[in-house]
Amino acid sequence: MTRMSPARPGQSAEGNPGAAAALLLLADGRLPAGGHAHSGGMEAAVVDGGVTSVADLGEFLLGRLATVGMVSAAFAAAATLAVTGNPPRTAAADNGACAHDGQAGGDLGDLAARLAALDAELDARTPSPAQRDASRAQGRTLLRAGRAAWQLPAGTGLPAAAHHPIALGVVAAAAGLTPADAALAAAYGAVSGPASAATRLLGLDPLAVTALLARLADAVQDTAATATAAALAADGVAERLPAAAAVRLDLLAERHRQAPVRMFTS
Repeated sequence: MTRMSPARPGQSAEGNPGAAAALLLLADGRLPAGGHAHSGGMEAAVVDGGVTSVADLGEFLLGRLATVGMVSAAFAAAATLAVTGNPPRTAAADNGACAHDGQAGGDLGDLAARLAALDAELDARTPSPAQRDASRAQGRTLLRAGRAAWQLPAGTGLPAAAHHPIALGVVAAAAGLTPADAALAAAYGAVSGPASAATRLLGLDPLAVTALLARLADAVQDTAATATAAALAADGVAERLPAAAAVRLDLLAERHRQAPVRMFTS
């Protein structure tokens, strides 16, 4: 699996021998989860001249990985933790300001509330309406694919259009994967989708783009590891998760939505 596999929380490779294949399936761009319709800001970046070459693409992907990628990976890991028994709480509840369902420590209680807290926090970290819509559209499609492939845990109470990282965490848990797996899938998706879009938009050499993704492998792995650690350190408090901002991606998303001609939905 990944180099984090032997000591990851909640699952060992020996305990779930099919996990490696499930992770590959979940990260596969051919999974019918709608990812092919989204460029992650790449189409708008190409239109405004910000990305014109493989070198430009590398810089764009590194920036995306450090911001959107980190946040997505952390929330995907946290959603997996929520499903497997580490519930997110609000900061107020963590300070004892309120309680829910009579549980000590202000625990939000049922799984639906845990995931709703994560979804709300991720919404707050996504200022662009266009990006919120894109994330929820992908989350809705991923949940549909996840339900077809695995039995989603009962009681999730997810909205029909949960944010994509939340949906990813829930589906990862259903597939028997760990928070680290979910984070890795999210981090990889943060670069692989835009890279594929750039190949189509600019006519880049697919071999050169593949080589670029190979060079980014350590950065993807490190981002996933950092995001997983952040999800664990948050100790179930949703507000403690990373909130890295990417203003340029927000602006690109809004500009793209208003474009009269588009190849990608976002």
